Parts: sequence; structure tokens; C-alpha cells
Amino acid sequence: MKTANRLTALVLSIGAIATALALNGQVHAGEAAVIIPAPVADIPAGSTHTETAVFAGGCFWGVQGVFQHVRGVSNAVSGYAGGKASTAHYEIVGSGATGHAEAVQVTFDPTQVSYGKLLQIFFSVAHDPTQLNRQGPDSGTQYRSAVFPTTPVQRSVAEKYIAQLNASHAFRASLATTIEADSGFYPAEGYHQNYLTLHPNEPYIAINDIPKVDNLKRVMPAVYRADPVLVRRTN
Repeated sequence: MKTANRLTALVLSIGAIATALALNGQVHAGEAAVIIPAPVADIPAGSTHTETAVFAGGCFWGVQGVFQHVRGVSNAVSGYAGGKASTAHYEIVGSGATGHAEAVQVTFDPTQVSYGKLLQIFFSVAHDPTQLNRQGPDSGTQYRSAVFPTTPVQRSVAEKYIAQLNASHAFRASLATTIEADSGFYPAEGYHQNYLTLHPNEPYIAINDIPKVDNLKRVMPAVYRADPVLVRRTN
């Protein structure tokens, strides 16, 4: 599990080698991109230029990093969703008993990128939605795949898209993604923000998360932005 002391002496001793291999394309993330169709049902762009969406797909470092490279996204904040404000702290959430999932709140301009497109990115490259209560090396309910719709229309689009993907057998297994009530989003501690951008050579990031950003560029070049949008504030 991803904890403060996960890099043991053994991992530290092989970290430099693992990073070098990852950066040379010889080590890949546990989950590869899956080419999937866009949602049949989506939310048409209106006159508003600012909306929010909340996604949980394992460690928030990688999910945040992916959405920071999406055109039309103006902010992507790592945080916690699904639990109470009093337990929205990294060490407590790590117990797996708070109801929280590590999540990312995405602020976007729907005239540039639709909610449906964000869902497509989320399912295709940001994580493996078929894994139950885990992603790659991390396990526990805090690493579950979940969507937290902020409006009834978002909920409808997410429900229909999950049904569409399952019916088309886009993945080798049914999606484990849950659609949960928007009970509040709580930004994570400052040191978690922009983590992928600030620590691209850390073995965990190089092996598990950098390939996700590379997949976004390869699979969806029309929405990829080279310069990430960085978190402006967390409260």
C-alpha cells in the first residue's frame, strides 16, 4: 500500500535502477490504456464556462497528473471524497475505514471539454476501472474506482456510460466503478498537490503514473496539453 514508509531499504536500493528502466520505456504501469468509444450520452455545452467533476481512481497523484494535462481543465485538485470532513486527512484515510476515496476534483470549461470526454479519459487512461478496491500496488477501499457526480445530469451520463461500456465489453471484465453521492470534496494536504509534476523521477511515479500521461498523449492527442495546469489553491 502507498504509505509514508512504503519505500523500504530494499526499494531504495533498487529505486535508481527501476527509475532508469521506466524512463527508458522498459518498465510499464500495471494497467495499460484501453481504447474505448466516447459516451453515447453526453452533456451539451451551454453558456457556462466553469463546472466541476470528481473522480476517484486509486492514488490521486496519477489521476491528478492526467487531468492536469487535459485541454479545457483549469484546475485539478487531489483530495478526499465519500467521508466526513473530520476524517479527511491522509494518515486517517489510509486506514481504509473512513469511507473516503483518494479523489480528484476537476474544474473544467464544458465549451472546451465535455463531462463525457472527462469520463472517457478517466476510464481509458487514468486508471483501471475493473479493479475492485485497488489500483496497481495500492489496495483498500480508499483506492476504489468511483465517480462522485456533482449534478443529476452528471449522474445520468456516468450511469449510462458505465452501462454502455459493460454492454460493449470494452474491458475484459465488468467495471467495478461505483457512482456515489456528492457528500463533499476535501482538498488533500499541500504536499500531495502537483505531485507527479514535482516528482517525475520518483520510482512510484515513474513506473505507475508517468505512463498514464504518456498514454493520454498517445491515445487522445486532441485533448492533450504539454504544459500541466498546476493547482492554484487548495481551499
